[in-house]
Amino acid sequence: MSRRDSIREKVMARVRIDEKTGCWIWTGPTSGTEGRGAGYPRMALAGQTVAVHIVLWTNEHGYIPGKKELDHVCRNRLCVRPHPDHLEMVTRKRNAIRREQAKRAIVCEAAE
Repeated sequence: MSRRDSIREKVMARVRIDEKTGCWIWTGPTSGTEGRGAGYPRMALAGQTVAVHIVLWTNEHGYIPGKKELDHVCRNRLCVRPHPDHLEMVTRKRNAIRREQAKRAIVCEAAE
């Protein structure tokens, strides 16, 4: 089995597929509830704790350049699906803009 296949298998062993949204929901450990990166899926790989969505993205699509990051287009931090409907490589600025737009949309929905 190749390294890529073994990484994919290790991740998918802890994923539940949400039939309604198409999200691949991580059922393993997360980074906790406070601080930078809070609530994102985490796993051990080669002796390091890593973000699962980043591991699966790079496993399937390759390197993420230094000025780019992954945006959860589906707005679900537990989703690790490396598909454009769920994760997209964007600039930090674009990710921040989308995050603020999503927060405003939630506030507007709550006010209705």
